[in-house]
Formats: sequence, structure tokens, C-alpha cells
Amino acid sequence: MSTIQLTTLNNGLRIITDHVPSMHSVALGIWSGVGARHETRAHNGAAHMVEHMLFKGTKTRSAQEIVEVIESVGGSMNAYTSREMTSYHIHLLKDDMALALNVLADMYQNSTLPDDEVERERQVILQEIGMCHDTPDDLVFDHYYEAAYPDQAFGAPILGTAEIISGMQRDVLAAHIERFYVPSRTVISAAGHVDHDAFVALAQQAFSDLPAAQESDDIPAAYKGSEYRLEKELEQAHFILGFEGLSRLDNAYYNAQALASILGGGMSSRLFQEVREKRGLVYSIFAYHTGYRDTGQLAIYAGTGPEKMGEIVPVICDEVLKLADSLSDEEIARAKSQLKANMLMGRESMMARADQQAKYVLHRNEALNIESVIAKIDAIDKAALQHVAGRIFSANPTLSALGPLMKLEPYERIVERLAA
Repeated sequence: MSTIQLTTLNNGLRIITDHVPSMHSVALGIWSGVGARHETRAHNGAAHMVEHMLFKGTKTRSAQEIVEVIESVGGSMNAYTSREMTSYHIHLLKDDMALALNVLADMYQNSTLPDDEVERERQVILQEIGMCHDTPDDLVFDHYYEAAYPDQAFGAPILGTAEIISGMQRDVLAAHIERFYVPSRTVISAAGHVDHDAFVALAQQAFSDLPAAQESDDIPAAYKGSEYRLEKELEQAHFILGFEGLSRLDNAYYNAQALASILGGGMSSRLFQEVREKRGLVYSIFAYHTGYRDTGQLAIYAGTGPEKMGEIVPVICDEVLKLADSLSDEEIARAKSQLKANMLMGRESMMARADQQAKYVLHRNEALNIESVIAKIDAIDKAALQHVAGRIFSANPTLSALGPLMKLEPYERIVERLAA
């Protein structure tokens, strides 16, 4: 019997809990359905900067008091911003759950965005952007999204650019909160030793100051597919080849997840075995599929020495081309087991549970049903995988590469290989 319960309040605020009575702790947080894709290009990075600023003081607590009140009871708190959501979350002992909820509600509803803290945090984020630029295996992913979704917020970097962040004003951050931090975009999630009805009562009281929702339609993502390459003096070349994948709402979503697993989801995957184990062309290579509200990505990453780049691309293209017609029952079964294990073993962490179920509500507006998801994975077969491979690999590819790229063949030649 599922322990996951979902309640939607009259104002649209959704509260979901997963009761695990054996735990001494509870993981809880706020998941807001707003991320980098909801920004204008002129204000790229606003969602991430707001995430930082919510820790910088409220009407009743200073920045130091926000963290001290949680850490003084042995808890930990953190946050993240993605393309579609922002999360603020705390993990602490069950007896301090009401305290954590009060702090989160205070941050979410009463942040003051002090001017001096805006200036100070601006410098912190500029350092974060600089760190990303010094990490090529991170930076290549930013360039990948810009090439896949050019000239739109969905493809812009989550951190923003140094130029935009340097000029980001407090009123932009305040307007972002006013527009998007509303009940209809907000999910309160908790997992661990938590009673659902008691938690709903606490949340309903704590979040009574949320403003009424403003109507704001999301701009659809428009996948184009193109290339970005940057010649740079590095020891390794970093390379991503990808295709538009499936939305999280697509009925074939888990088929796409399985396909990516077979292609490059572990040490037994085709790419790892062929490219690393048999040919020794790379240290790191993997494939992944990620879904969003209205689009998705199935992409392959590899890092290799400059002398191997000319050899690795044709091998990757060959593996993509032959995948659908050579699927074996053994690797399909293995992919299904990997998907189920990743989901179920991840639930051994209370924070992972809270995060997983909050995302599910934001994406589907319904409670996560583990048995239903497992049934969808169990239903995957060869015909379903062949069908989804045809959908994904027929799309225009996206290429992102940086480093010593002298031997990386032209984008047009790679497109020709994949069309063979």
C-alpha cells in the first residue's frame, strides 16, 4: 500500500508527503515550477539569482539567522535551480519539522532582497560562472543547450552570463518572485517520519501569505538542432552529440530512458564496451535521456584526447545507426532492471524521495504511484524501443564540442553519417 498522499488546497498549493515511520528524520522543501526557461533573454540568470537571494534575509531573520536556526538543531539546508524548477529544502530530525517549515515559508514569502546583499551575491554568482567556464565538461553542456534551442530562454545557461548578472537589478528579482512564487506553481513535499494531515495543517498556516496566482503561459521550447564548437587549449576534447528526446508526459518516456541506458547507461552499455573497452578511445563516455514538460534530450557525452577525436565520432554514429535493429532480449531486460533499481534504490534517501515526488506533482499534477511506474517499465519491449528510436534518431542532431578539435569532422559530415 502506498504511503504517498497528496492534498491540494483551495488556493492551488499542493502538499505531498511520504510517511516512512522507521525514520528519525524528515526531508522537506518547496519546489517551485519556475526555472531558467521562464526568464526573458535580457534577464537570463534571474531564477538562479533569486534562489541565492532567498537565503539573504527576511523581515524577521538575517541571512546568518536563517542558516543558524536550522544548523543549531543538526539540520542541513540547500537549494537548486534547473530549467523548469527551483527548490529549497531542509533535512533534519522529525521533532524539528515545524521549525523547518516555518523557515522555508519565511524565506519564500518574506525575503527582503537587501541591496547590499544583492551586490554581494552578484559577486558570488560571477565566481560561480567563472568556475563553470574553467570546467570544460560542464561548459560543453551549456553550449549544447544553446545549440539545441538557439535564441530562446530554454537554451540559455541556468547561471546566466557574466554580462547580464553584472547588471541584474533588485527590481527584476522582486518581479520574478511576485510573478512566479504563487500557490499554483508551488509544491510542498516531505518524506520521512511525517504525518500527512498534521503536515498539511502546518503548511496551510505557514503559507497563508502567498499571493494570488497570476496567469502566465510558458513559452514552448523549440528544438532546432545545430552545432557549437570552440577550439580551446585543453588536454582533452569534450564532445556531445544529441537529439530531441521525449517529454516527461509522453507515453513512451520510459522507453526513451531504456534506450539511452542500452546505448550508454553503464559499463555494460554498447558505447562503453565498444568505445572504451574494445578500442580504448576514451576514459569517459555515457548516454542519457532527460525529459521536460514539452521536449527532451537524448545525448551522448565523450571526453577524449585530440588524436582520437577523428576516430571516435564515426564509431558513435555507427552505434546509433545500428541500435534499433540489433536490440537483444538480454540488454532490454538489463535496461529495465537498471531503471527500476535506480528508482527504488534512490528512494532509500528521504531527500531523494521528497525531490522525486515533488517533481512528479509539478510535471503531472498527480501523486507519484511507484507501482504504476514499475508497470510501465515492465511493459517495455523490443517493438516499443524500435519505435522510439525511430522518433528520436530521425531528428536533426545537435553537436557541442570544445577543446583541441582539429580532427573533429564537419557537422554536415556527421549529419550525413547519421542519415546513412
